[in-house]
Amino acid sequence: MEYEIGDNESVSTAVIRAVSAIDGRKPESLPLLTGVLNPDALDTLFETRPDGDPRTGGHLYFIYNQCRITVDNGEYLTIQPLESHP
Repeated sequence: MEYEIGDNESVSTAVIRAVSAIDGRKPESLPLLTGVLNPDALDTLFETRPDGDPRTGGHLYFIYNQCRITVDNGEYLTIQPLESHP
């Protein structure tokens, strides 16, 4: 699934919303993102620069709620559910 991060949406909020859509659960029922990484640090990585210029070219990968999350340039998420192995 691909998810476009809204103009006024933080990356951490986008992760929760996208994963909840895939999982079919309410966002508040998901595990805390802080169990995987610091949401404030995630948001800071992709914030605009102090001079107002956007940060470009950044990519980040991590696992959250059995999904591989890819953040591209703070604009898009790609969420791939991990396959469970018996």
